[in-house]
Amino acid sequence: MARPQAPVSVTVLGECVADAFTDPARSSSDELALRALPGGGPANTAVALARLGTPTRFLGRFSTDVFGTLFRARLSDAGVDLTGSVTAPEPSTLAVADLDETGQATYTFYADSAADWQWTGEELATTGWESTACLHTGSLALIRQPGGIRIEDHLAKAREHVTVSIDPNVRPLLVPPAAYRERLPHWCALADILRLSEDDLALLLPGADPEEACDTWHAAGARLVVITLGGRGALASLDGHRVTVPTPAVDVVDTVGAGDSFTAGLLHRLAALGHLGGRLDRLNLEDLTDACTFAAHVAALTCSVSGANPPWLDEAALEVGVEQLLPHA
Repeated sequence: MARPQAPVSVTVLGECVADAFTDPARSSSDELALRALPGGGPANTAVALARLGTPTRFLGRFSTDVFGTLFRARLSDAGVDLTGSVTAPEPSTLAVADLDETGQATYTFYADSAADWQWTGEELATTGWESTACLHTGSLALIRQPGGIRIEDHLAKAREHVTVSIDPNVRPLLVPPAAYRERLPHWCALADILRLSEDDLALLLPGADPEEACDTWHAAGARLVVITLGGRGALASLDGHRVTVPTPAVDVVDTVGAGDSFTAGLLHRLAALGHLGGRLDRLNLEDLTDACTFAAHVAALTCSVSGANPPWLDEAALEVGVEQLLPHA
C-alpha cells in the first residue's frame, strides 16, 4: 500500500465536559471534596489523536466560565487546532463521576442549557472540511437539541468530502436510550465508521449479540462497525466480514476515557494506513486487524492511569512497537 504523502488530519466535533471525581483524602463527614478534570468523549478523542501525532482539529463551543478556560488549555497543550470553535455565553457541562471498586465510572450530569448543545447552522457552516480527511462526532452533542439535528445536517454535507465516524456514547441518565434508538438508523446512513461499547449495545439493541448488531447497523448503512467488549477485546465488522482483537493485559486504575482512546487509536492507524478520506473502499481485514490491535493498546494504556489521560506517541510506541505506528511502505 502506498505511503500517504502528508499527515492525514481528523476533525472532531462535539462537547467538552468537566469530570468531577470525589477526593477521599480531602473529604469528611460534613464536606465532599471534588477534583475536576477536563473531559467529554469527543474532546478526549481529539486529545488522544493529537498526542498520537495525528493533525487534529476540535470544533467545540467553549463557555467563558472557568471550565471553558480549562478545556481550551488542555486541548491546546495536546496540540489540537481550535480553529472554528466558538466562544459561547452559556455554561459548561459538568459530570460528577462515581467510581466503583473496579474503576468503572457512573456519571451524574449537569447539562441543561449548556454551551455544548447550542450549535447553530451558521456556526457550523463556517467550520469547513477542506483540510480534513475524517470528521468524527457523536456522544451528547449529536443527541442533545437544538444542536444535534444541526450537526446531523452538517454531517450529510461533509460526507461528500470526508470519511464520517460516529460514536453514540450512550448516556442513559441524561438522554433516554429510546432517543438514541430513534436516531441511530439515520446516523448509520451518515457514518462510514460506527464505534461503540458493549454497554452501548445493551441499551441500543437489548438482547442482541454483537454479531447481530453489526448486521443490523450494516443494513442501515455503516460500512465499518467496531464494538469494544471491555476485557474481552473488540469485534470489528467490515461489510459483514469480522475480526476480533484481544485486550492487552494491564493493571486497570479506571476506565475513564478508554473508549474515546480506542476510537482515537483506530482513526490514527486508519489514517496512517491511508484509509481515511473516502468510503473505506480499500480497507481490508488485515489492515482492520492492525488498526484495532493498535487501538486496543492505546485504550489499555489509558486504563492504566487515572482519568482520561491518553498516551503520547512515544508511550504508545514503547508498548506496541514503533513499526505499528508507521504506515506500511
